[in-house]
Amino acid sequence: MAKTRVSHLSTGSQGEDQAAAYLREQGYDVLRRNYRTGKAEVDIIAQKGGILVFVEVKTRANDVYGFPEEAVSARKQQMLLNAADAYISETGWQHDIRFDIISITLGKPPELFHIEDAFH
Repeated sequence: MAKTRVSHLSTGSQGEDQAAAYLREQGYDVLRRNYRTGKAEVDIIAQKGGILVFVEVKTRANDVYGFPEEAVSARKQQMLLNAADAYISETGWQHDIRFDIISITLGKPPELFHIEDAFH
């Protein structure tokens, strides 16, 4: 069981690294990674122009159990909203925000799918 957990963490970390690199290539400034407040967490907080973007990264080794983005449940969305509220309050951000999902399926080559404005 411990091996599965370690593998899961490694897959997630690898996906977040790829997502952060992708965002930088697309002209985003990555401000924070793994921002936590209480039980809520945002994988990546980035900015492009006047938009603050909260990014949930979902990574899977393959798509046997469905596409990674399908794992972003209503509960996970609410947790992201809570974390975004805390970050906005903490930083005083007063401009536009957006919630994105970056879905990564590891393979050769890995597939990355960026869903902008995934939910409100």
